[in-house]
Amino acid sequence: MKRKKRWILFVIVAVTIAIIIGLLILFQSDKSNETADIEPEQNIEEVIQQVQEKDEEVEAKEENNISSGLKNAVENTLGLFVHNNYNIVAIGDSLTQGVGDTTNSGGYVGVLEKELSDAEHDVVIDNYGKRGNRSDQLLKRLEDENIRSSLEEADMILLTIGANDIMKVVKDNFMDLQAEPFKQERVSYQTRLQEIFDTMLELSPDANIYLIGFYNPFEGYFENIDELDQIVINWNQTAQSLTETNEQLHYIPTRDLFQLEDIDLLADDNFHPNPTGYTLMGERILTHIRPQIEAALAESESEGENQEEDTSQQ
Repeated sequence: MKRKKRWILFVIVAVTIAIIIGLLILFQSDKSNETADIEPEQNIEEVIQQVQEKDEEVEAKEENNISSGLKNAVENTLGLFVHNNYNIVAIGDSLTQGVGDTTNSGGYVGVLEKELSDAEHDVVIDNYGKRGNRSDQLLKRLEDENIRSSLEEADMILLTIGANDIMKVVKDNFMDLQAEPFKQERVSYQTRLQEIFDTMLELSPDANIYLIGFYNPFEGYFENIDELDQIVINWNQTAQSLTETNEQLHYIPTRDLFQLEDIDLLADDNFHPNPTGYTLMGERILTHIRPQIEAALAESESEGENQEEDTSQQ
């Protein structure tokens, strides 16, 4: 009976590998006809390379040939039989929802899904981004059973929150903008953010949580008010300091990405990122989270191989 099961598994693997070889050959033949989703005049590949120094990675992809592709295909196909999905929960405000992405590709989450899929990782992303969410509103959403259930299964959590907290202070004090209300609200934001982290870690004790910093969302309207830029810096620093208190908490900066000159990164509302801005965000996030994902999948695959060896020895 064991020999029959092994033979069936061997046939499944062989058929799957044959299909993948065919797809690899097809991809190689069509590679020259691929077109970029980003508008060509924005030259996004060049910008990504400049910001994140992705030259080596791009060159490595270009140097891949059929034989190395076949090797990776075999390894990844076998891996599907021995490891579970890697689950990511993306949650927070409009930056996670992808507002401003006129291509309807899902914002930075869509970038992650595309890139991780291209790498043939078995990664699943649940997106709970909601436009306008402040930290107090997100805390209430964490009581939702569907969200809690998803967080309990999460291996990684991506979080954007804080920009709308600042926006509320601006709206409440628009006729007399002073630094003090922002300072007071930042203290409250810090308390709520810590509670958000604690709740997430309680639901998913082993998950790594990545807080994605925000850029100055008011620069398109108040570019000459330096104080607002300093307020954004202070809020990001406060949030980053919290992530340094726990090894499972991480901070990913994005403010510098939106300070690039001679390239349009904001949508028509001058508040949310456009597809180019989200692409930069996604690439930045990938450089931070990819090593964690690959290490986890490799560990899972190794455990699966060990289990197979133990079974065969019985």
